[in-house]
Amino acid sequence: MRIAIHHQMSVTPPTGSAHAVLQLLMTPLSGPTQKVESWSLDMAGIGEAGRFTDAFGNSAHLVNQNKPEGALLITAKGVVETTDRHGVLGRVGGEPVPALYKRMTALTRASVTLYGKYRGSKDSRIDILHALMARVGETLGMAETADTQTQMAADGSQSQSQSQGGGVVPALPPASDYAHAFIGAARGLDIPARYVTGYLVDAEDGQAAFHAWAEAYDEALGWIGFDPLLQLCPTDRHVRLAAGLDAHGAQPVRMVPAGDGVTTVAISATEAR
Repeated sequence: MRIAIHHQMSVTPPTGSAHAVLQLLMTPLSGPTQKVESWSLDMAGIGEAGRFTDAFGNSAHLVNQNKPEGALLITAKGVVETTDRHGVLGRVGGEPVPALYKRMTALTRASVTLYGKYRGSKDSRIDILHALMARVGETLGMAETADTQTQMAADGSQSQSQSQGGGVVPALPPASDYAHAFIGAARGLDIPARYVTGYLVDAEDGQAAFHAWAEAYDEALGWIGFDPLLQLCPTDRHVRLAAGLDAHGAQPVRMVPAGDGVTTVAISATEAR
């Protein structure tokens, strides 16, 4: 699927800041599941931004702002061709060793009740990972069991509106919670797992949301994606953006000094012809 994405965000530095530095993880890379045909970032100072590959293999920009005033608008847009490989990325050259992703973080600590039953299991790692994904869904709630409309924020969080029979159903936790729970459970079983950000495109109406899912490592197949919120492996509706140990390390925009957070102004994706 060829997907045209247009994503605008706004971030506001603290009032009176003499200087601000923004790190952007907003540039997708070509890989086994996608080919980036075109991509651009636009914001004040982007022409002088430093560009580098971070420790997790992401394409990063550092943008300086002198005496910033008011909100800063960030626009990311481009065309990405995706391929459904049933979530399998395999082994990608130039990436960190998988063992790096066994490290637990504050956001990925999972209760042993989530994964303890799988310790010592004789099942294949693939079967265990699919079981963990189902277990996370059972614990946090299944997105597909209700009429759900989802909007993801720039940090991978979401707001949801649900209705059943005219009543209000409590909102599900954000996609980041599902990803963190899965990652923590996998690491609890000594399986490398990482947090992934990207875009999720609605197959019917072309709407898009900023999304979060996980990837876990299998010795035979390499890296495999798991989307615990949707209870499936990523498809050609997923556009991969960046990866890290957790949501904090993979957040698309980070600013020093910290402001009031990032607000998504508009986001859209359409099937490109």
